[in-house]
Amino acid sequence: MSLIKTIMFIINHPLNKRNKRKSIIRYLKWQINSYLNPYKIIYPFTERSYLIVAKGMTGATGNVYCGLHEFIEMSFLLHFLRQDDLFVDIGANIGSYTILASAHVGAKTISFEPVPETFSILLQNIAINNVFNKVTTYNLAVGNTNGVINFTKDHDTMNHAAISSDSNVIEVKICKCDDILKNQNPTLLKIDVEGYETEVINGAFETLKKESLKAIIIELNGSGNRYGCDEKNIHEKLLAIGFYPSIYNPFTRQLKKIEPFKMQNTIYIRDFNFVNMRLLSGDKINIFNNSF
Repeated sequence: MSLIKTIMFIINHPLNKRNKRKSIIRYLKWQINSYLNPYKIIYPFTERSYLIVAKGMTGATGNVYCGLHEFIEMSFLLHFLRQDDLFVDIGANIGSYTILASAHVGAKTISFEPVPETFSILLQNIAINNVFNKVTTYNLAVGNTNGVINFTKDHDTMNHAAISSDSNVIEVKICKCDDILKNQNPTLLKIDVEGYETEVINGAFETLKKESLKAIIIELNGSGNRYGCDEKNIHEKLLAIGFYPSIYNPFTRQLKKIEPFKMQNTIYIRDFNFVNMRLLSGDKINIFNNSF
């Protein structure tokens, strides 16, 4: 992302709009501090959680700049989950969502992250938040097969199942979601696998049919094209088993169904009334003088 795009993203982020000047100062301070100290630091993430951050960690630094990098999806998780829920984080990266679910909310989490170096930081984040008793981790990719695949390793949050044109790849183990979650009853599923979502869905069909599963956060941005997949097919499959795409406003806590398929991060809801009641009764979040 170019400097101008980064600045525009920061100042227009919902948690920064009320004080754009302070958000720019926060960005500049981080740039200076990370230049002077290129090592990992422990950053206060939310009122109840911490995150390891270092220069170059795109997703993690987004939380430094904006409080909740992916505002709608992260706020949805925080408002929706409860302590006795199970959250499944497929494509956990360094664990931003995992830490929100298990350190801030107190829910159980099962996290999948295939890249060993990134997986190591995920474990460190679990350790500094003292939630090893709440989080089960798998250093695995997730798809529609059990075996091994090639995976990129130096694209930070954009690492993905490798194709023939990719270089500097590693071999990682891959599993089917249904095999790992056979005896589990997840409440919320997050899938962020840089275009491999079709394979994940195809290997998770039994999991998706479980009554316990009320919502899915999934990234559909056209990246599936690299694998020859039309992501609209995912949309159709989820509709067929009772999930509907929705948009959430964390400030008003309004959840609305949306009709047309769109290329974007999307929250699919199955039990609309149940989810809506959960959202309305969830604890308030306090970040950057925003309380919602």
